[in-house]
Amino acid sequence: MHRRLFPRALALLALVATAATAGAPGATAESPTPATTQLRATIDAILADNRLAGAQASVVVVDTSSGQTLYDRNGDRRLIPASNTKLLTSTAAMELLGPGHRLTTDVQTTGKRRGGLLSGNLHLRGGGDPTMLAADYDALAAQVAADGVRVVSGNLIADDTRYDNTRLGPDWTWDDEPYYYASQVSALTVAPDTDYDAGTVIVHAAPGARAGARPVVSTTPPTGYVRIDNRAETVSEGETSISIEREHGGNTIVVTGQIAVGDEPASDWVTVWEPTGYAAEVFRAALHRHGVRVLGRTVLGQPTPETAHLVARHDSMSLGELMTPFLKLSNNGHAEVLTKEIGRVLSGSGTWSAGLTAISEYVADTGMNTGTLRQRDGSGLSRRNLVPATEFVDLLAAVRAEPWFPTWYAALPIAGQPERFVGGTLRSRMAGTPAAGNVHAKTGSLTGVSGLSGYVTTADGHLLAFSILLNNYLTASVKTLEDQIAVALAGHREGGTSTARVAPPSVPDTPRTPEGVECSWVKPITC
Repeated sequence: MHRRLFPRALALLALVATAATAGAPGATAESPTPATTQLRATIDAILADNRLAGAQASVVVVDTSSGQTLYDRNGDRRLIPASNTKLLTSTAAMELLGPGHRLTTDVQTTGKRRGGLLSGNLHLRGGGDPTMLAADYDALAAQVAADGVRVVSGNLIADDTRYDNTRLGPDWTWDDEPYYYASQVSALTVAPDTDYDAGTVIVHAAPGARAGARPVVSTTPPTGYVRIDNRAETVSEGETSISIEREHGGNTIVVTGQIAVGDEPASDWVTVWEPTGYAAEVFRAALHRHGVRVLGRTVLGQPTPETAHLVARHDSMSLGELMTPFLKLSNNGHAEVLTKEIGRVLSGSGTWSAGLTAISEYVADTGMNTGTLRQRDGSGLSRRNLVPATEFVDLLAAVRAEPWFPTWYAALPIAGQPERFVGGTLRSRMAGTPAAGNVHAKTGSLTGVSGLSGYVTTADGHLLAFSILLNNYLTASVKTLEDQIAVALAGHREGGTSTARVAPPSVPDTPRTPEGVECSWVKPITC
């Protein structure tokens, strides 16, 4: 990797060379323009909100062209960033793997063919693709059938050895484990739909035909890998209160509560225990549908022999394309797969440790001071992640020079844009304000933790990089405060009339966010 000038050094050079042109004549960090002074007062007023009483707030805003710091409140304070951590993971993946990188799932064998009989094992080898759908496994099975195989005398071997078998982040809380945002990480997995929450199944509970009957429970994709323990009841009337929970350590999913006759089905995303077995079961069922019988057992976790030859193959979308569902929907599983993939590609070790080491080296190369931060996972679900806001801003400023930046920038959530794969986790925020369609930023949410880091273009065309990290508050949500700051930045105008004001700008309310979850899409979570 080539070594770049640190953003702080660039900023100092820019300030020396362009102090008179950064804003109004004569403007410097020590002697801000009246418009910058007003902007600072506005942000100060926003951060004085009672919801932040006793909390910690860190906010940094930098003009990416001049390097001038427009605002810095506790910028060097290490705070929990939640999903803002994905800024490190995603930029490292784009640089180290490349936008064209793809993850391959294939079927191989060392067996001998005699007509439709394959004497030997069939190996399903995972390449880490978190976008593998049941339909993709069906297409692989169709390729096996089209090759003329009708009977496999040996076993179906599920090869997930591209990555290690550590399924969950070491710091993740135990009570998150059944929920889609904390799914187990495997190189061989299944996503139930095109949100691509790999390692999960969607469980649907529809009302029975009459009061007193059990609800009708089904799954997407249809699979026998999970066992349904249906304890719920259909009632004649009343509020639907279906709960869908997987028991720890296995794949029994317990459905409780009630649903009224005539109500729409209740649905929820539930993680599976051991996604490698899930993928193997889905593939085995697909083989059966296509007339291919596997006589042996399903065996998990054995590597594919080097002498095996290819029978079928599926390539993922490119990494550049994957950035859209990854960042727009803040997909934790994608972040962890990419962390392990980085480790595998760069050092031959598909582990969190190897991946995080490579990410750290990359972000240091961009100018982040890695001695001031700690990254423990790829997604930000760990509460041991600690990153100062000023380091996020350094990264945001540096990556603008990368050839892949336009693709990555477009993949960030965009404020106030209602389409899910445009607005993402910002689609319901800042609508009808100068920030709408303007702010491209990564959101972050854990209980007592909120963050927003990204870019905004001011009223006079300056691209600002900003990071807002808020920790240790007790209220349900502080996201409207982040939105107020972003709106103030969008209205800022140097050397002229600014729409920023000392009184915080008005923005629409943002739904509250539970632990580990970021709202603004259609998951059946109360936000």
